[in-house]
Amino acid sequence: PLIMATKSAATAVDWTKIYTGLGLGKETLHELQAFRARHTSAMNRNVALKATTPEIDLEHYRSVLKDQNAVANAEKVLSGFKPVDYDVSKWNGVVDAFEGKAVAAAKETLTKISSEEASLKDTLSNIQDARPFEDLTVTEVSKARPEITKAVETMLKKGKWSVPGYREKFGEFSLM
Repeated sequence: PLIMATKSAATAVDWTKIYTGLGLGKETLHELQAFRARHTSAMNRNVALKATTPEIDLEHYRSVLKDQNAVANAEKVLSGFKPVDYDVSKWNGVVDAFEGKAVAAAKETLTKISSEEASLKDTLSNIQDARPFEDLTVTEVSKARPEITKAVETMLKKGKWSVPGYREKFGEFSLM
């Protein structure tokens, strides 16, 4: 039941939607792709090992071989065989570390996207609530964009009385 649930869950994942639709960072996408590749590799190796497990018919060898001791020894070795148990706790730590990094990266991405969304909402609100350009005063513009005031002050200190590129763009409006 667990293996079937794992298989159905693995096939139900829409990887292209995850890669493109969630706005994940490059590092997170790379880690997900590496995880997917490791999972696929492990599944392929598991299938290959299951396919290569031989079934040994000792009765056939008893009927064919003259040396019955060899068959008895083979039967003894095969019946005494026990698969080695591996301690997978160290791998659990690796998986937990990967999961921790993936979750941290996802939270960071979520925070970044949330702040960008809030900024875009503020910008949209400013655009919708903005007064026409003709109704703005110099004081309001300098309050909204203090860097313009600093640039004008710097130009005045340097003795520059015209904006570079203004005449080329708007032409000459001299009254003299």
